[in-house]
Amino acid sequence: MPYLLFLFIFGNLTVHLSKFILPTIGALFLTNVCLTEAGFSRAEALPLVRDTEIENTIRTFAAPLLTVAGLEDEHLNIHIVRDPALNAFVARGQRLFLTTGLLRHSKNAGQVIGVIAHEIGHIAGGHLARLHSAVERAGKTAFVTQILGLAIGALAQNPAGAAAVASGGQHVAQRSFLNFSRGQEQAADQAAALYLDKVGISGNGLLEFLNFLSGQEFLQTSNQDPYVRTHPLTRSRISFMEHHVAKSPATKNKLPPNIVERHRRMVAKLDGFLDPPEKTLRKYKATDKSVVARYARAIATYRLADLAKALPMINALISEFPKNPYFVELKAQMLFENGKLEKAMKAYQKAVNLLPSAPLIRTSLAHVILEMNRPELNDLALKHVNHALRVERFMPLAWRLAGTAYGRKNQMGQSALALAEYNVLIGRTRLASSQAKRAIKILKEGSPAWLRAQDIKNEIDRNRNKKRR
Repeated sequence: MPYLLFLFIFGNLTVHLSKFILPTIGALFLTNVCLTEAGFSRAEALPLVRDTEIENTIRTFAAPLLTVAGLEDEHLNIHIVRDPALNAFVARGQRLFLTTGLLRHSKNAGQVIGVIAHEIGHIAGGHLARLHSAVERAGKTAFVTQILGLAIGALAQNPAGAAAVASGGQHVAQRSFLNFSRGQEQAADQAAALYLDKVGISGNGLLEFLNFLSGQEFLQTSNQDPYVRTHPLTRSRISFMEHHVAKSPATKNKLPPNIVERHRRMVAKLDGFLDPPEKTLRKYKATDKSVVARYARAIATYRLADLAKALPMINALISEFPKNPYFVELKAQMLFENGKLEKAMKAYQKAVNLLPSAPLIRTSLAHVILEMNRPELNDLALKHVNHALRVERFMPLAWRLAGTAYGRKNQMGQSALALAEYNVLIGRTRLASSQAKRAIKILKEGSPAWLRAQDIKNEIDRNRNKKRR
């Protein structure tokens, strides 16, 4: 994990999705991020959690901070990394990465907001671009190989493999490129403090987080959370935040109740899906009648395959909060995975009506519709999957579903193009090239779809030629 920041900003390396795994744990989708050259070559993958509620919660936390930082909210890409370690980092293209460990460990929303403010400080400060320039200036093949070896070894959690590739260059590489400089860290802290003041949020959350991490600085590196290794922590940083909190007019401000509740539900949802159900039920005891505890218990009970008990639990929450799309989405997922397709379709449609802008929910609705295998519903499935793809193109499942729907309508050119997109995203370049060529033969020459198929084919060919040199 501590090595990922560098990989994302190095040269032409970019991020794409690989190995999309069908949703098997309720409303959460599991997918992987692949680190590749130009997005068309297979490489190591970074496991992600996709969930509309969690991503929207993080976006809600980040939006006002982005505004005061002079950044566009819609340009922020949020990625939740499935990793129990505490870490947060940013990458080019305004990509914010937060680990599930950081989110679950956070004691309150203020801590998460403080970390986000700090990471936005790195984005607004242009720190990634400066690191990128430093890498380009280094420019030595052997040194680059050392860095890549470190990154691949970290992803694979295989220090021996990293050493083999890096040939002993680990410490130099880390010092030179993988750690933010202390000056950049302090600058990001100062920016975070400014942003928090401007939006009227206390800096106590960030201070609490830094104080927690300060206890890890004297641990062996292998026992430290990655955040400590990638974000150098000094006493001066903590002193700065202590001084800021002592003087800031926002220090005593309380977060709005809805922000507090959204954080608690996010943590409960992650607990419910990522911990063994028995552990979740012990943590969120039946005597706890709060919405958060009931939500976690509903998820855990569903994961125990006890639909008879889980459905009444989620139905009770829906009755109390009929406009909450996430409760309805969870009910739909329960029904879908238990083969109750008609009821699942109605529930997903209700969730879409409550939150029309959510591409993941629309994709799930299209999935259910296609599983019903009724020709008269193909157009409806395509409507939802195409709507989802207009909002977010990097969803392998959505492209696969589009390919299926177009195929059932005998629109084989569009089907081939959709499957080419799907295979690009999961790293299967041979299949992607084959489907793109098929689409080119069928689609009308010069049409937007035909041109896109040509782009896919040409990009794959260019990358193959680079490898041969």
